[in-house]
Amino acid sequence: MTLKEAYTAGKEELERAGIADAALDAWYLLEYITGVSRTVYFAKPDMQIDGEQYGKYELLIRKRSARIPLQHLTGEQEFMGLSFKVNENVLIPRQDTETLVETALEALREGKVPETDGGIRVLDMCTGSGCILISVLHYFRKKNPVGRIQGTGSDLSAGALAIARENDARHRTEACFICGDLFENISGRYGMILSNPPYIRTAEIDRLQEEVRLHDPVRALDGRADGLYFYRRIVKESRMYLEKGGVLIFEIGHDQAADVTRLMREAGFLDVRVRQDLAGLDRVVSGRYDNEWKG
Repeated sequence: MTLKEAYTAGKEELERAGIADAALDAWYLLEYITGVSRTVYFAKPDMQIDGEQYGKYELLIRKRSARIPLQHLTGEQEFMGLSFKVNENVLIPRQDTETLVETALEALREGKVPETDGGIRVLDMCTGSGCILISVLHYFRKKNPVGRIQGTGSDLSAGALAIARENDARHRTEACFICGDLFENISGRYGMILSNPPYIRTAEIDRLQEEVRLHDPVRALDGRADGLYFYRRIVKESRMYLEKGGVLIFEIGHDQAADVTRLMREAGFLDVRVRQDLAGLDRVVSGRYDNEWKG
């Protein structure tokens, strides 16, 4: 069996199964199993692969045909130019979410995030794989090697936190990860709170792609009846944990900007702004809490 024959067979099986990116997924799985780069493949398409490798490739193609996400098969997903470990316990990092990271890095770069005892503290609520927090810490330190910044990630899922800690060790960002229901086990104040909370309306979950509906953790998707349950809680409770002038940044669903903006303004947040993703859809809402929380 040659590389070209294996790839062609895999692509055709995924096409028959209706996989949208059949050609791309067939290639990624072949590269994952054989370690052969595109350059080598195009130079030597008739290179032989052994039976064991082809058997493994066939198995992964069958699993992908059954709508198991590509990233669950390879265990990896790139986000913000970094590689993150993923599995069934975490949402697969998506490019849309990079808008949240970019907004956070912009606020840090412009000096809009207040410090605590000479350093910046960042809290990532519903951290999942840790990709948001780890990316912010990584790129802030890359630009500010002497800057002091400390990150904390919180999640209710012990399985998700195990993955986040592995990703933290991989990228050496030295974040702290806490298990709890939102702010349950959080203490102290933070200059910035970030969150990509569950925001899909419960009734819409059954209409999501099979890869998402059947393989992403439902708890990380379900934002309750109107999709705003976690925004309400985080907006209200975050005020007790933000430094004066602290920044709160959310990822939102494309049709939630008006509602989340209203929640933040009603809670006393200032400079509330909406930012679009690369597709031109509303994706991030941010604001500043300039009061001392009195309870």
